[in-house]
Amino acid sequence: MFRHASGYDLMLLQLAEDRRRLKGVQSTVKKAEIKVELLPKYAAWAEGVLAAGGAQQDDVLMYVMLWRIDAGDYAGALEIGRHALRHGWVMPLGNRNVQTVLAEEMADAAQSAMLAATGFDADLLLQTLELTDGLDMPDQSRARLHKAIGAVLSESNPASALNHLNHALQLDPRCGVKKDKQQLERRLRNDSR
Repeated sequence: MFRHASGYDLMLLQLAEDRRRLKGVQSTVKKAEIKVELLPKYAAWAEGVLAAGGAQQDDVLMYVMLWRIDAGDYAGALEIGRHALRHGWVMPLGNRNVQTVLAEEMADAAQSAMLAATGFDADLLLQTLELTDGLDMPDQSRARLHKAIGAVLSESNPASALNHLNHALQLDPRCGVKKDKQQLERRLRNDSR
């Protein structure tokens, strides 16, 4: 049956099997653990497509991008996202475009890390912002990214954090940054005395 299947077809079959396995799990924590376990199966495929500069839509790679975010491999996800945006790829499911998925998922990952007090690399968020700059997405999605950057930078670079919170507020007045913005403004005023 699979004698004449291409490598891509075989990867799609593997992906379908792994997605079925994930669909049977309700816990997002457990799903993330399973994705960490599954991702090595796709590493060689992802490296090969990226190294070859493959321009043809690759749904396997798009799922790997999402799974890498869920598994905490943010740099790996951004590498795929950069490639996907360069070649005009689309998400295999849903109605969000690639840049919206990257902005929202990276912002959500940063917010979760901040809530868990584990910290998040601001550079990853800034790369996401740069990667998606000028690309169409809902204002609320870009606001979420600016809000996350503001939260991550609030201790190390309060002035830059305030700029990002202001930008988030301009994009979405209901994005929930007003108190954080006021606290940062107060802190910056006190620091300048």
